Amino acid sequence: MRTNSVGQRIALVLVGLSLFLSGCAGIGGPAQPVTIRTGYIPILIYAPLFVGIERGYFAQEGITLELTPLQSGNEAVVQLAAGNFDVALGGVGAGLFNAAARGVGFKIVAPLHSERPPVVTALVISAKRTGEITSVADLKGKKVAVNGIGAGTEYWLAQALAQGGLTFDDIQLEGVPFANVPPALESGTLDAAMLAEPITTINVDQGVVAVLSDDFVDGFTATYVYMGALLEQRPADAKKFLRAYLRAARDLQGEYMSDEIAAIIEQYTKVPAAVLKRLPRPQYDPNGVVPTGDIDTMQQFFLGRGLLEYDQPLDMSAFIDAGIAAEVAAELDAGK
Repeated sequence: MRTNSVGQRIALVLVGLSLFLSGCAGIGGPAQPVTIRTGYIPILIYAPLFVGIERGYFAQEGITLELTPLQSGNEAVVQLAAGNFDVALGGVGAGLFNAAARGVGFKIVAPLHSERPPVVTALVISAKRTGEITSVADLKGKKVAVNGIGAGTEYWLAQALAQGGLTFDDIQLEGVPFANVPPALESGTLDAAMLAEPITTINVDQGVVAVLSDDFVDGFTATYVYMGALLEQRPADAKKFLRAYLRAARDLQGEYMSDEIAAIIEQYTKVPAAVLKRLPRPQYDPNGVVPTGDIDTMQQFFLGRGLLEYDQPLDMSAFIDAGIAAEVAAELDAGK
């Protein structure tokens, strides 16, 4: 059954939940239904959320997801800090570290995705300018965008610029939402930008953009799953969310872009499944292991950028809870 809106899909989750609960009535009674608020960007890296919904993993945990579309992962952390989200999924950016320094209560509980070449978020230019901009070094003095100033994509861009011997001092950095990048490149108001899949491939197919670099990181994790009051006040619900999330992550291993998975992601990104099957694949940790070294690297990066409200690195281990994912992963391994 095809649906036309996130609202309709959430309704399907509720139907699935009702069926599940009725089936559980004879084995100890139904789980107490709960609502968990979170946000998403309609791009490929949020696949565990999409798969978890459509395969019924959240419904089976008694969870109704209240979804809010976002422009940037930075927004997710802001909404979490404001108490509007129970779970945030997005990049490690300057805002996250500044929130930690101000005492905002949150925990990083699992990774979202990591990348290896060809990366899922590439450095692109206008297809009309491939004769003019032939390498990263040609971006010197030009306007280059990330999807938000202080976003994790700044680290991606720094690694890409280094391929051409450039730094942020050599370019004019701008913040432009992913959706606005292709027209900005087409009009010439931008010279280059970081752009996420599936937007990149769609616009390459249409002859709007061209990939300048897609091999500047390998195995690095810059996006995570965060929890705030949910973890402290409703730990059982937090665990249920992570169980559904890790079940979906475990479905996304190896050459995972089957017809079914592609059809699921199509519903949320509006990208044809045939296109999705050609995209670079984000990587998902099946056990939810948080790579603490990558988080420390990001903090040092933003300290060097001068975007943090402090000058000595924080001990980020105080903001990581690796135990809940480890517990869930062990239970899944045991078939629980």
